[in-house]
Amino acid sequence: MGPGGEFDRIRSFQGLSLGESGTGGGVGSSGELPLGPGDDAAWVDGFVFSVDLAVEGIHFRRSWLSLEEVGFRAVAAAGSDLAAMASEPVGILLALALPRDLGEEELAQLRRGVGQGCEAVGGPLLGGDLSASPGPLVLDVTVVGRTSDPVLRSGAEPGDELWVTGGLGASAAAVRIQGQGHRPSPALHRAYARPRPRIQEALWLRERGVLRAMLDLSDGLAGDAGHLAAASGVAVVLEEDTLPVDPEVGAAGDVSEEEGRRLALHGGEDFELLFAAPPGSVGPDEVEGFRARFHLPLTRVGRVEAGAGVRLEPQDGSPARPLTEGGFDHFAPGGGGGG
Repeated sequence: MGPGGEFDRIRSFQGLSLGESGTGGGVGSSGELPLGPGDDAAWVDGFVFSVDLAVEGIHFRRSWLSLEEVGFRAVAAAGSDLAAMASEPVGILLALALPRDLGEEELAQLRRGVGQGCEAVGGPLLGGDLSASPGPLVLDVTVVGRTSDPVLRSGAEPGDELWVTGGLGASAAAVRIQGQGHRPSPALHRAYARPRPRIQEALWLRERGVLRAMLDLSDGLAGDAGHLAAASGVAVVLEEDTLPVDPEVGAAGDVSEEEGRRLALHGGEDFELLFAAPPGSVGPDEVEGFRARFHLPLTRVGRVEAGAGVRLEPQDGSPARPLTEGGFDHFAPGGGGGG
C-alpha cells in the first residue's frame, strides 16, 4: 500500500494473529494466511475473500442515489476486488444495519439493488446478518471467489507497461457536480451509481498471460499506482498524454479539460483495472480483441521503472514530476463523503 493516513491505519492491523489477542494459536497450522492483508483480497486454500463497507454519508447520500442504486453499488464495488485478483466469483455475504424508520417499500428497493449487484458480480447471496442502526444505513459486503493463481499487486517489474481498462473520472465528476448542487448527466450518474466490476475482463486478460500485477481503481489512478509501486518495490511513471479520461467527463459543461485529467488521476471509484504487463505482450490484437469483446478501450498509461513512488510525465515533454497527491483517503483532513 502507498502512503496516507487511511493506509497507515490498515498497516497497523497487518500481521495480527490470534496469538496477539491472548487466545493462542493462529490461522491454519502455520499460524499465517497464505495471502493476508495488504492486497485487494485475502487468498486461502484457493479461495479469495474481500470485505467492503458502504456507509451512508461517507460512500453515498440517499439524496443522490435511490436505495436500489445503493444496494447495487455496494455489491458491485465489493465484487471489483475479485476482478482485481482475476478470480471467479463464488458468492456474496451481506450484513445490513438498517435505520429504524426504513419502510418495507424502501427495503424492497434496497433488496432489488442487492440482487442486481449479485447478478453483476456473478455470484449468489450466500447469507449475512441484519441489525438496526441508530443512524446511517450501512451495508457490509463480503465477496468470495476462487482461483488457484491470484494476480497480486506485487508482481510488477522494471520495463513493464501499465495498462488501464475503460475510461476514468466519470464517477468522480458525478460526485463533484452533485456536490455543487447540480444534476450530472445520466451517463455520469450511471458511472457513479452502477459501476461494473470488471470480472470477465480480468479473466480474459489472465487467459492471455499478460497480467504481471493488477489492482482495481477504487482510490484513483495516482493513489492505486502508488499501491502497486509500493507492493512491487518499483517506481511508476504515468504519461499524462495517454490518460483515458472518460468522454462523458469532457461532455459535461461543468468540468474543464484540466479538471477532467485531475479527476482521472485522483478522483477514484472508477472500478476499472490497472495492470502491469511484460513489454510488448499487449499488442494491437489484444487491444482490438478486448474492445470487440467488452466494448471498452484498453489504454497504455505508463511504465514501470526501478526506484520508488509515482511520477507524472507531462504532456509538454518536460521531465516527469513526483505526484504528491494520491487518491481518496478517509482519514485525510476533510475526508469523507466519497468512496
